[in-house]
Amino acid sequence: MPILAAVMPAPHVPVEVREFPDPELAPGSVLLRTLFSEVCGTDVHIWHGRLAGVPYPIIPGHVSVGTASRVRGDVRTVDGGRVREGDTLAFFDVHRTCGRCRACTVTRTPTRCEARRVYGISDPAAEGLFGGWSQAIYLEPGVAIAPLPASVPPDTYISAGCGLITAVHAIDRAAIMLGDTVLVQGTGAVGLSAVALARLAGATRVIAFGAPADRLGIARAMGADAVVDVQGTSAGERAVMVRELTAGLGVDVAIEAAGSARAVEEALDLLRDGGRYVIAGHYTDAGPSTINVHQQINRKHLELRGCWGSEVGHFVRALRALEAHHTSIPWRAIGAGTYPLTGLNQALADAEAMRLPKALVRPN
Repeated sequence: MPILAAVMPAPHVPVEVREFPDPELAPGSVLLRTLFSEVCGTDVHIWHGRLAGVPYPIIPGHVSVGTASRVRGDVRTVDGGRVREGDTLAFFDVHRTCGRCRACTVTRTPTRCEARRVYGISDPAAEGLFGGWSQAIYLEPGVAIAPLPASVPPDTYISAGCGLITAVHAIDRAAIMLGDTVLVQGTGAVGLSAVALARLAGATRVIAFGAPADRLGIARAMGADAVVDVQGTSAGERAVMVRELTAGLGVDVAIEAAGSARAVEEALDLLRDGGRYVIAGHYTDAGPSTINVHQQINRKHLELRGCWGSEVGHFVRALRALEAHHTSIPWRAIGAGTYPLTGLNQALADAEAMRLPKALVRPN
């Protein structure tokens, strides 16, 4: 039987549903029957043609969950368990790095490997079912697979999705300490998870800047002590609010999850002397920022850290965080709408217009 998948032919071209053959499985591979995938901010950027190197046409959907339909050979999870047909599985979206280049071996930054391949982003549709907007996904040999914890519903996992995995990396880079005040810029999927994880990491005050109002409500439910609507306030007004909340000192840590050049300019003024700034939201080029290096960085003795992509460890720890906290932290609220394969043009439009924090994809 053919397998249906939603294909993005090119930037600004409507997504269309196509048929693909049932793939032959190589030894060590799995055919996953897709339960849920997602439409995240990266998918909107890809639709706009703003991410370099995308080999259109592609099957989008880089974070997904499903059940093992067919397993060929002895396939193991990241914890060493054997994968069996019927298991509910999540997998890490980066499925190839070279393991030999300078990024992989010397600087230990595999997210910068030039051979890096990512499901739903860097695999052409002509090569097969390498994206979650499909009734089935081909997990090639070597993919990092983990069982979805039995207590975590599949739609909750996808509602957290890539935003949670990226936020785990951002929290690592932020080196949050007990008692810190943390500012999170942006209340999309990454920012909302960063709010929750900052609290879990020891922050005693979390401030969230974002919009629209429904996302600010989720941010408060995720653990933010103060939420600020960036559409209804000026940068000057927000600076006054931060000074009042921090006794005039500024925040200890700021995490950028907005993808805005203006956000970077603003955060440098809101950090205390010696503060730390992690930039996680600029996955595509949002244009230049105008900063005064002396006044905003050097004289303040700031630490600035980029955060590009994620690694297998972040994926595994995201699963552990969900297993421990999904009943008390409302990750499920992020996935505010569910769409079939035939509804993905509408899903992209809704995500683009910020009508919901995240759209879920249910291919079957």
